[in-house]
Amino acid sequence: MKSAKSKVQQFFSYADIKINGNRPWDIQVHDERFYDKMLADAQLGFGESYMNNWWDCAQLDECIFKIYRAQLEKKVRGKWRYLFPFLISKITNMQDKMKSKRDVGSHYNIGNDLYQSMLDKRMVYTCGYWKNAKNLNEAQEAKLDLVCKKIGLKSGMTVLDIGCGWGSFAKFAAEKYKVKVVGITISNEQIRLARKLCKGLPIEIRFQDYRDVNEKFDRIVSLGMFEHVGPKNHRKFMEVAHRCLKDDGVFLLHTLGSNVSNTRSSPWSNKYIFPGAVTPSIKQIGKSMEGLFVMEDWHNFGQDYAKTTMAWWSNFDKNYKNLKQKYNERFYKMWKFYLQGGSGIMRAREGQLWQIVLTKEGIVGGYNPIS
Repeated sequence: MKSAKSKVQQFFSYADIKINGNRPWDIQVHDERFYDKMLADAQLGFGESYMNNWWDCAQLDECIFKIYRAQLEKKVRGKWRYLFPFLISKITNMQDKMKSKRDVGSHYNIGNDLYQSMLDKRMVYTCGYWKNAKNLNEAQEAKLDLVCKKIGLKSGMTVLDIGCGWGSFAKFAAEKYKVKVVGITISNEQIRLARKLCKGLPIEIRFQDYRDVNEKFDRIVSLGMFEHVGPKNHRKFMEVAHRCLKDDGVFLLHTLGSNVSNTRSSPWSNKYIFPGAVTPSIKQIGKSMEGLFVMEDWHNFGQDYAKTTMAWWSNFDKNYKNLKQKYNERFYKMWKFYLQGGSGIMRAREGQLWQIVLTKEGIVGGYNPIS
C-alpha cells in the first residue's frame, strides 16, 4: 500500500511538479504533515498547509497554473466530506440579505488600510484592462473609461452602481463624464471611505441591498459584485436591474466567470476569502437574464485579471512592512495564496473575466462593440 507521501508525489507529478525539486514551481515541503493533510482535505488542505508554512514554492502562481492546467483538482472532487455543504447550498439560499451582509463584511471590512496599500490610486478592486496600459494605475483607468464608453455615458445621465466598492467608478464617471451616480454597497468600511473620496461630487453612496432599489436610471453598472449574488438570486438580481433601467438604457455586468455551473465555491476560498461567493457560468447568467434583456456584447479579458492580481500582490508585498502589526504572517501567506493563486487559475483558463452589455429591447441597427 502506498504511503501518503508517495500518493501526493504521484498526484503532483501529473502536473510536472516535483516535491522538493529545484525548479521555481516545485513544492518544497517543510513539514511532513503536509502529505496527510493533502489526502484528508484536498484543496482545502493544500491552502491551509501553505498558510501553516508546511510547504512553499518559489513561484506559487506558476505552481497553481500547472495544477489547474493539468486539471488535478478534478481528481479530488466528489469527496464525501464536502457532500453536506454542497447539499446545503442546493436547498437553502446562502446569499439572502442577512448572510450577504455577514459574508461581504468578512472580506471588505477587513480594513481600508489593507486595500489602500494593495490597490491602485483610485481604489479599484476589479480586473484592470491592460491592452495599452503600462502599470496598474493605467490599467484601472482604462477599464473605468472602457465601461463608460461601452454604456454610452453622456453628461447629465443618472447611473446606478451596484456594488460600488470605494466609489472608484462613481468618482471617475462623475468627474470625467459629468453624470450623477448612486452607488450601493453593504460594506460599512467601503461606505466610510467612499463618501470621503467622492465628497463634493454628484454622487450618493448608500448602504443598501440591491434587492431594495426601486428607482429608474439611464445606465446601470455592476463591477465585480455578481459573484456575491449566488445562483439562487441571479434571477432576482436581473429583475432588479430590469426594473431600475429605463427602457432605452444600457446595463453593463462585469463579473468573474466559470467554465462550469456551480452552486458553491471552492472550500478554501469559501472559508478564508469570499464566504458565500459563487462564480457564475455562461449557462447561469443566460438563464437569469432570459426574457429580460438582449445581450449586445460579451467581452472576455480574463488574462488581464492574471496581471491585475499579480500587480495587487506586488503592492501588498511591498507595503506589508507597514501592515504586519495588524496582519500576521499567516494572513500574509493566505493573501499570497489568494492573489497568486488567482493569477495561476486565470492563466490556466479555468477562470474568466466577462463584461456583458445588456439592453431591455435591443439597439435598433445593432450595438457597436468597443474594446
